[in-house]
Amino acid sequence: MPRTPLRAASAILLALAALTVPTAHADEAAPAVLAAHADEAAPVAVTVNARAALATVPETGLGTNHAIWDSRLGTDETADLLKGAGMKVLRYPGGSYSDIYHWADHTAPGGYVAPDTDFDTFMRGVRRTGAQPMVTANYGTGTAAEAAAWVRHANVVKGYGVKYWEIGNENYGNGHYGAVWEADDHPDKSPAEYARHVVAYSDAMKAVDPTIKIGAVLTTPANWPDGIVADGDAGTWNDVVLAAAGSKIDFVILHWYPGAFDRAAHVPDMIHLTRQQIAKHVGAGSERIGIAMTEFNTGSNSGGTTTQPGALAAADAYATLLANGVFTVDWWNVHNGIGNVTQVEGHTDYGDFGLLSSGTCTSDGGVCEPAANTPFAPYYALQMVSRFARPGDRFVRAATDQAKVVAHAVRRPGGELAVLLVNTSSDTSYPVTIGYSGFSPAPGAPTVLTHTNGATSITTSTAGSATGQTLPPLSLTTVVLRPASAQTGLPGLPGQPTVSAVTDRTATISWPAASAGTRPIAKYEIHRQNGAVTEQIGETGGTSLTVRNLRPGTRHTVNVIARDSGGGVSAPSSPLTFTTGTPASSSCSVRLTKQSDWASGYVGAIDITNDGAPVSGWTLNFSWPNTWQSLGSGWGAVWTQDGRDVKVVNDPGNGSLPTGASATVGFVGNYSGPNTLPAVFTLNGTVCTTR
Repeated sequence: MPRTPLRAASAILLALAALTVPTAHADEAAPAVLAAHADEAAPVAVTVNARAALATVPETGLGTNHAIWDSRLGTDETADLLKGAGMKVLRYPGGSYSDIYHWADHTAPGGYVAPDTDFDTFMRGVRRTGAQPMVTANYGTGTAAEAAAWVRHANVVKGYGVKYWEIGNENYGNGHYGAVWEADDHPDKSPAEYARHVVAYSDAMKAVDPTIKIGAVLTTPANWPDGIVADGDAGTWNDVVLAAAGSKIDFVILHWYPGAFDRAAHVPDMIHLTRQQIAKHVGAGSERIGIAMTEFNTGSNSGGTTTQPGALAAADAYATLLANGVFTVDWWNVHNGIGNVTQVEGHTDYGDFGLLSSGTCTSDGGVCEPAANTPFAPYYALQMVSRFARPGDRFVRAATDQAKVVAHAVRRPGGELAVLLVNTSSDTSYPVTIGYSGFSPAPGAPTVLTHTNGATSITTSTAGSATGQTLPPLSLTTVVLRPASAQTGLPGLPGQPTVSAVTDRTATISWPAASAGTRPIAKYEIHRQNGAVTEQIGETGGTSLTVRNLRPGTRHTVNVIARDSGGGVSAPSSPLTFTTGTPASSSCSVRLTKQSDWASGYVGAIDITNDGAPVSGWTLNFSWPNTWQSLGSGWGAVWTQDGRDVKVVNDPGNGSLPTGASATVGFVGNYSGPNTLPAVFTLNGTVCTTR
């Protein structure tokens, strides 16, 4: 077959267990374990808090991308491998090919279409896999009528029940911001034109099947061209698209190629900023709009796309994205083709973005991949995630005190708890001690699933204890724990909390009542998350409480727990996240505005107004919300930065601020992750009102 083409845009990198080895089951290959150095490593403390609930694992959580240039798209072998990895979503027809593909005659002018990759063949594979399809309608060279006809063929004629439909792929890559990789025949390449067509596509497609879900393409926070306002536009791509089409869509589409292991820390702010944008433009009821990560690949600059570093990054990112409420994360790609060949952690890395080998060779024939459909290391990572976090499980907070070890945890509906531990160290086996809050594990050795560097399967054993495991270097370990005792008759789950009347220091939290168990409900407790630790910040016998003494300008995540008259407690409610403001009135006020943005930095202006007594010298203080933000330069005052703290002092001889007077200072802010702006400013020690 012709060499599989690489993904045009998305292949461009943007930043780019016990002390003894557990015995594998007889039908599983033993892992290749590097020499352990447990005696050289300090024990890692892992904290799991079952009272700090995050998102529920959706049915559509784990997915991957198919492509019409892949001749193995429709084979039973491929479908069975994807089923074995736990794939629940298969996306079609393949990235940027979506914007040149015409489904009715199965053509993609300008691109290669492999035999046996038509839509009906794809759907046979979807059904064999036991997944749901995600279909990308052709925006670039297609029409709303063509997309509506596809819906009719899929759901009316064939009865496939395709629920999720994207409108285009990476349509901001159509040249409007300079770079061109996405086909777009529209004379107007602007986000306003894209939004206008999203509305037309949605109306036409839902006229055929009102039950379908329509997705619109957004830029991913801190990934080009996010934040950029092109000439003639009323705002950024996201602002324009959401303002015009927000009422017509059901989900938004992000793509992310982080390029390094530690980027999972970006996810909470990435999703938070996306949610803020949706809420700003859609308003009431905006929570109905889901977030889909329909393309993801680690694509590490240091190598590791097909070897264990890429696998570890994949598991961490999938778990983090799902815990933060993304309803599907779809790997790019099932098959992709050989790329830059390197040696990574003792194994050949083929630079292939696929889950499965394409069996291709370098152009000179010097290096060939293993046999076609051989799983690469990220395949086992996604398989591990599917066994760790099953649909209906609830993510709960987990953390470690060692940067080389990452932890995730889920609570299962039946009471079990599973902990995923990722050891990113190349040469150190880490002993871990696991502490639990809100969960008492049963005695005895738990079930342990392990994948190590170079292994060709996940091994299952009973090993260690609920509180102690040893993690091999470059490994994924899932510990599955039973509760110490079955608890019955407990209160049901409180309903989804909501917030109102948020000020700088107070907020009113309300929730639907929980159903009583064998004893009446005595009270509800509100618990605030602080990493993997929670603190109770209030309780009440009712279903609403005003919490006080909050920090201004701070993001708070809380859960509600019901406690009955015998002391029995419910599982925690779904999380509620809200941000406090600044004082409604103060002796000073501050306005921060962005003058320009280039997706890795921006020019900011800060207007400072003295609303109190005259001052003869002033100091403004604020802090960057994240470690990946920094001060590039500043003007209009003397600027200094210490860690994340920024101090702005008036220029000599220019410190007078009479009552009602204002001063304006400017700066360049740099960022390499989601750019959450500073929210709290103090002037001479007083918290100002942020306008």
